Amino acid sequence: MIESVLIANRGEIAVRLIRAYRELGVRTVAVYSDADAAALHVRLAEEAHRIGPAPAGGSYLNHRAILAAARAAGAAAVDPGYGLLSEDAAFARAAIGAGLVFIGPPADAIEAMGDKVAARAIAERAGVPVVPGSGVIATPEAGIGAARKLGFPLVVKSPFGGGGRGMRIVADESRLADALTASAAEAASAFGRPEVYLERHVREARHIEVQVLADACGNVLHLGDRDCSVQRRHQKLIEEAPAPFLDDHVRERMRAAALSLATHVGYQSTGTVEFLYDPASGQFYFLEMNTRLQVEHGVTELVTGLDLVAQRLAIAAGQPLAITQDDVRFRGHAIEVRLTAEDPWQSFLPRPGTISALHIPAGPWLRADFGVAAGDNVPSEYDSMFGKLIAWGPDRESARRRLIAALGELRLSGLPTTAPYLRDVLLQPAFVRGTHSTTSVEENWLPDPAGRPAVSGDRPGPVGDARARDRSTAMAVRLVEVHAADGPFRVAIASRQRHGTAGSEAGRRGVADRAADGSADASRQPSAPMDGVVVKVEVQPGDIVERHAAVTVIESMKMQIPVTAPWPGEVRRVLVEVGDAVTAGQQVAEIGQAP
Repeated sequence: MIESVLIANRGEIAVRLIRAYRELGVRTVAVYSDADAAALHVRLAEEAHRIGPAPAGGSYLNHRAILAAARAAGAAAVDPGYGLLSEDAAFARAAIGAGLVFIGPPADAIEAMGDKVAARAIAERAGVPVVPGSGVIATPEAGIGAARKLGFPLVVKSPFGGGGRGMRIVADESRLADALTASAAEAASAFGRPEVYLERHVREARHIEVQVLADACGNVLHLGDRDCSVQRRHQKLIEEAPAPFLDDHVRERMRAAALSLATHVGYQSTGTVEFLYDPASGQFYFLEMNTRLQVEHGVTELVTGLDLVAQRLAIAAGQPLAITQDDVRFRGHAIEVRLTAEDPWQSFLPRPGTISALHIPAGPWLRADFGVAAGDNVPSEYDSMFGKLIAWGPDRESARRRLIAALGELRLSGLPTTAPYLRDVLLQPAFVRGTHSTTSVEENWLPDPAGRPAVSGDRPGPVGDARARDRSTAMAVRLVEVHAADGPFRVAIASRQRHGTAGSEAGRRGVADRAADGSADASRQPSAPMDGVVVKVEVQPGDIVERHAAVTVIESMKMQIPVTAPWPGEVRRVLVEVGDAVTAGQQVAEIGQAP
């Protein structure tokens, strides 16, 4: 039996793993960066080791530092959870080479499924249907040729990506070259690999996945399916199990396809096979296989009664599965919402900060997986998700109502969250009927930046920070239109009164080409829309820029937002460099207006 495990992760999943291993009598070792020295996962573990500075590249992605901590702690195994190193085949091999048990699938399986283009080919050999697509696109010309064969609309994707990074939907050929360039740049920044490929875009699709479990003895079984169709910019917001309103024949075919792929690749541990389902045609297509524990594993645990963390540990220890497919029973329905430090009424901008007060709802058949407590910091260097709420019920409607009530009880002060917005989504008639798709959020459910929710249903009450809901004269809000490769979107930037913009007509009316007197208005110079780090500087003093041209790119909580020129003119000064930390509202450049 494995007696000690180093948790190579942070936040909510590190807390989840520590608690599960504690129940199993396994000693846990936490690792932390300078930003997480007082984090909840550090406080809960029996032992904790510093592994580096706040940026993940110097700490949570640092193989040597993590393995050195494992040696110092005398850990027998390492568990990467999800995200960060969880799908890093090189880290899995390094851990095994260091004499540790790697709690996860074999490195070869991680590698095979980590390249989405290669994974598509493996799926086809396993008899699993795939979305029509291309190989890696070497040149824009090759991309245009492949696109003409596939037909529009298309999705540009990174073979090594995840979480929606490096993805662009392209409606027609005129936008393809820009989308290829933008996706390649984002993929290179996020994953260190600039390759991209094309897939046909399936509109009005549902995102359905199948949880699989496999041991080293050749036993493979599924633990049912989940629906993850509520998404924004290809990132999941709400998940539920089982997938509702799905034809039983389609459900069984999906499950069989998932088992076929897992068997074909020689999989071990927990894993998830993801599909796109087209309700109009009744067809489903393989998207990817995630070779790790999923964020949404909790809904599967609630409907099966199985602890997936305990299952992963037993498999890693070489034990055969203690259950067969016939032993798996599905009971009731579970729905989960991901809670993030983002402001939905300001284009979901990340809002890192300190949680000054927190009341987590409790009650029968309600599960709260949180990585924070009152007084904890939600840092800008990492993902914005700090917790999840999951409700179980004997049927979908009772689970939905229970989750709505729980979100109404949640109290969190100090920073805005997505909780009130997600409660609104749960009230949507299309969600209630199960007729929503992966495009519902972007096309129908985006909040009004002025503070009036676009979704129907009752306002959620006192959920989240009151300052995020109260658009008083203490704040001046201006709307900046950002032109991305997949189309324009608006970012609302709020300036506090101490910056001299509160209550000003210029601040309230949004971005204009000129100030009233024809001069450049300093309050509307290019400014950081959020706390974060400068990852790109696109201009130099003396450059002539057009309106909406990118000046810098700011990254916070894994989101990159370009700061654009508010008017055409000459760049007089650049006030930041790559790597600089900036705060919301901080000016990054000065641009004079063209006469």
